[in-house]
Amino acid sequence: MSSEAQHSERIFIIDDEPANLKLVQRMLSGQGYTQLVLIKDPRDVLDLYQQQRPDLILLDINMPYLDGYQVIEKLQALKDDLLPPIVMLTAQHGKDFLLRALAAGARDYISKPFDRNELIMRVRNLLDAQVAHRMLHNQKSLLETMVAERTEELHRTRLQVVQRLGMAAEYKDEETGFHILRMSHICALLARAIGWNEQQCDLILNASPMHDIGKIGIPDVILLKPGRLDSVEWETMKTHAEIGAKLLATDGSALMDMAREIALTHHEKWDGSGYPNGLAGEEIPIAGRIAALADVFDALTSERPYKKAWTMEAAVQLISENRGKHFDPQLVDVFLKELPAIASIREQFAEPQAS
Repeated sequence: MSSEAQHSERIFIIDDEPANLKLVQRMLSGQGYTQLVLIKDPRDVLDLYQQQRPDLILLDINMPYLDGYQVIEKLQALKDDLLPPIVMLTAQHGKDFLLRALAAGARDYISKPFDRNELIMRVRNLLDAQVAHRMLHNQKSLLETMVAERTEELHRTRLQVVQRLGMAAEYKDEETGFHILRMSHICALLARAIGWNEQQCDLILNASPMHDIGKIGIPDVILLKPGRLDSVEWETMKTHAEIGAKLLATDGSALMDMAREIALTHHEKWDGSGYPNGLAGEEIPIAGRIAALADVFDALTSERPYKKAWTMEAAVQLISENRGKHFDPQLVDVFLKELPAIASIREQFAEPQAS
């Protein structure tokens, strides 16, 4: 009985000659390798591989049905990140055969007739290398999973902060969180309708709630004034766009970059008469143009302490009249085509009825 330690690694031995299979089996089992799979027909390799995932493959070159090169090709076609090392068993001593085997993907080769010590040392070294490779692969997968989970957690946290900041600004203005829900979903709808991909639509959905975050910096005496603002008060009110941009200027993420862009530009107008910078036409970032249209429409059709809600028909008429003046004309066209979906958003996020 062998004094060698038992080894649990699984080794495929593939050779069409039964005598060679028995010889290699005897050499390795004498060293404590107990998981030896003998394969005489190379056509069985793929099925057995899928069932019993080996740690090492000893593969003959010259066999009927499939030679060793073809077996390697089929194994590599599996695209297995943990494909085990392959050792070619060959009676061919020509350099061309060996180079071809290594080029095909073999890690090493052993010449027939087998030298026992050479076989044992090569098997041991390659198994050690495969164990290390598997450990690195598992560690990499674990780290990738942890990073993905942490990234998703940070993303969720950031979105929660974004939503609450937006709601804080709206509550201060005596509006409700339902306004930013409707406005942000209309933004995403319009973005999708003009060809933005899902990632971009998700970005504007979560960035647009902060469009009026700068109102936090406006004095209540101005922000909550029931009547019309005088010229000085109006100039103060207009600073909320720049205040919002400053509040959102330090993060550097795509989400906060778009939120800043929207906060700064959603009061700009297509004809250049908006604020704070008097941008005109396509000088206004597309996200700002989308937010401007969605914000005005929902503000018009929402009831506030100082005004009644407009009907959809009246709001749509005003937006149509301001096509090319306040609003991007192409966006207005898209908006009009999407009215049924916009009406559904208004219904989905309607203000709760007072009890």
